[in-house]
This record gives sequence, C-alpha cells and structure tokens, in this order.
Amino acid sequence: MSVEPKVTNQSTKTQVKESPSWILNYNLISGSLWSFILLNIIAVSCFYSTYELFDLTSIWTIIVQSLAIVEIYNSAVGNVKSPVLTTLMQVSSRLLLVFGIFTALPQSPANIHWSYITLTIAWSVTETMRYYYYAANIISNGNPPSYMKWFRYNSFIILYPMGISSECIMIYKSLNEAELVYGLWYKWFLIGCLLTYIPGSYTLFTYMLKQRSKVMKQLKSDKKKSS
Repeated sequence: MSVEPKVTNQSTKTQVKESPSWILNYNLISGSLWSFILLNIIAVSCFYSTYELFDLTSIWTIIVQSLAIVEIYNSAVGNVKSPVLTTLMQVSSRLLLVFGIFTALPQSPANIHWSYITLTIAWSVTETMRYYYYAANIISNGNPPSYMKWFRYNSFIILYPMGISSECIMIYKSLNEAELVYGLWYKWFLIGCLLTYIPGSYTLFTYMLKQRSKVMKQLKSDKKKSS
C-alpha cells in the first residue's frame, strides 16, 4: 500500500499481515494503471508540445491517484501493516496536487512546466514498482524475488527527491494563479502546504532509509546462506 510493510532484522522475510483477498487485486490493478500512466506520458511527450501534454494526460493521473484514498482506510483499520501517519502524509500530498492544482487550477503555469513531466514520471515509476512489489509480497507470503526488493528499496533514493521537488515546484509556480482565481487565502493555504514538506519529506525519506537498511542486511545475509 502507501508505505512499506514493516521489516524485522530477525527474519529474511517481510512481515505480512494476512490481508483481505481483494488487496492483491487492488495492487495488481493499481500497478497496471500506473504502468499505463508512465507509458502514456512518455508517448504523448514524443508527439505533442508541453502546452498540450497536461490536457492529454492529467485526467488519468487524477483518477488513478484518487484511488489511493483506499490506502488510508486500509492502514487505519489494520488491513495492512503500514503506519497511518506516513500513509496519510504521502497520500495527502499527492491529492493536494491532483485536486488542489490539476483540478482547481487547470490554467496554472505549473501545468505546462517541465516539473509536471518529472512529477508524473517519478510518481508512475515509483507506484508501478511499489504495487507490483506488494503483489509479489502477498503471493510469495512475504518473500518476493530479491531483485524486486533491491529495486524497491534503492530506487526511492532518486525517485523520492525527484517527486518531492517536482511537487514543490508545481505548488510554488501555482501561487499567483491561486490568488488570481480564489483569492489571497488560497495562495497562503498553498504556502502553508509547502512548509509542511520540510518535516514531511524528512519523515518519509528517513523512514524509507531505515527500511532500506534492514532489507539490504537481509539480502546480504540471504546471499551468504545461499553461497
């Protein structure tokens, strides 16, 4: 789901709570949808200008990202072992972009800026990898292929900063449009949201670094045992 299931140093397997059967289908479908978004943004970028790119691709990102609301519910009721706070932080920041910028400010200069492309690529690569990893984790009863673990717990080092910086740039470039369309209050609301990225991004990134440290130790231990 939104954040990694917890990993312990005592086991080479990720701890997986027995989840409702529909969660596997949710992960597989979500992975496929994000794969489509990735291919779509790349394909459209090759044939259309940045002025047309947003209009041709944003609706898919809005729809698919909206499905992440399910992740907050699953974390809150214990369907998955993901921390509620970090799940809420990650999903909320995404929803701010798709509803607070894409939907509420369709004429924002941010939507035709290069940060829209980097944001969409960072999101779609991250989510495609993440959902397929979760699906494999469920199917394998907490022991997905080593290469999936390696990519999942190393790719975020590039993708998270790429996504977070793109989000911040898009919000910043939307401030004047926000004031023009909705008034000064909305501009200050977005500024307030920008400020939350300081503690929020630190919390999410350090959480993933801790998870990465545990997983890499496990992979190293598994490699020694198999040799």
